[in-house]
Amino acid sequence: MHEDGFIGRIEWAVAGRALPGQQVSGDRCAVLDTGAETALFAVLDGLGHGAAAAAAVDQAAQVLADNRTEPLDVLMLMCHRAMENTRGAAVSLARFGADQAQWLGVGNVESQVLTVGPTGPTVRATALLTGGIVGYRLPANLQAQTIRVRPGDLLLMSTDGVVTERGEGIDLSKSTADITADLLDRNAKDTDDALVLAARVRGAPNGAS
Repeated sequence: MHEDGFIGRIEWAVAGRALPGQQVSGDRCAVLDTGAETALFAVLDGLGHGAAAAAAVDQAAQVLADNRTEPLDVLMLMCHRAMENTRGAAVSLARFGADQAQWLGVGNVESQVLTVGPTGPTVRATALLTGGIVGYRLPANLQAQTIRVRPGDLLLMSTDGVVTERGEGIDLSKSTADITADLLDRNAKDTDDALVLAARVRGAPNGAS
């Protein structure tokens, strides 16, 4: 599965596939326009794999689509309630714009922002993940983090079916579609579903690139 597009100046792409031998993946993403040059990105990893994992994350993805402008902690709680009768999932949410990002993660869906450094891509920030399973057990405190970003910085979100890279081997001059396809081809595990999402703001507010 490969999808890509733009939300305003935000270029995004996602690549994913089911566990080899399975027809249905339990990894999902949501890409939602929230207005004012911002987008809500969510990556959800249903516990296990297959149809039951997919059913859990599909319920949460619908909740996110219907309530996309709510604060991230409220959205996480809504996802938790929607998946209470399912096997649950790891969920990471990111509200991404031209100058800042907010993110919140429960479970092991990793999120990081890469920026151009003097010797190549470097990690500007990594999301702090809290333990738990959305739909089964949430942490006592859900606190979203806010970080500064610049046009060209790359948001990467990936399930644990993808081996995370720390910037090495990622060509930031490529499109997000090429970056996600490369990461999936190179780093997807043969033992799990896999999904990776990338997003960045292109250019400057005046339209200069």
